[in-house]
Amino acid sequence: MNQPRARVTIQTEDFDVSAELAALREGDARIGAVACFVGTVRDINEGQGVSRMELEHYPGMTEKSIEAMIDEAHRRFELYGARVIHRVGPLLPCDQIVFVAVTAAHRGEAFKGCEFLMDYLKTEAPFWKKERTPQGERWVDARTSDDAALRRWGVASGNAAPSDPA
Repeated sequence: MNQPRARVTIQTEDFDVSAELAALREGDARIGAVACFVGTVRDINEGQGVSRMELEHYPGMTEKSIEAMIDEAHRRFELYGARVIHRVGPLLPCDQIVFVAVTAAHRGEAFKGCEFLMDYLKTEAPFWKKERTPQGERWVDARTSDDAALRRWGVASGNAAPSDPA
């Protein structure tokens, strides 16, 4: 008997987008739509160059939090499957950070489910991000624009610093 595939993976190594999408779709003829988002490390943030990023997480709590997000996406949208991979550890510009993919019968539900999960990840997943810039290392705070993106789904979040202009 095949073991069900994990919905959430936190890892240091890179991921293969094609392989992940194929595994998510495998054998499910109901699927008419797959929506996918891949986030990558930028070489600039808030007007400063970024030469490296390091992501930390709380093992166990992070996976549980993302599983709850996926459960909520399934309650809100008509999704068949979902897969989230988030990398941790040191990353360089152009490296892939996050993979979010969902399957559904139709594109509208797939797009909404994928965007909901990504908005939720940006604000509610317990990750800590540190960037190396020419001015030194700095921890990256949540942004009010990310909180606002989640509010449009009817989910309140107050993770951004009150003085953050967005």
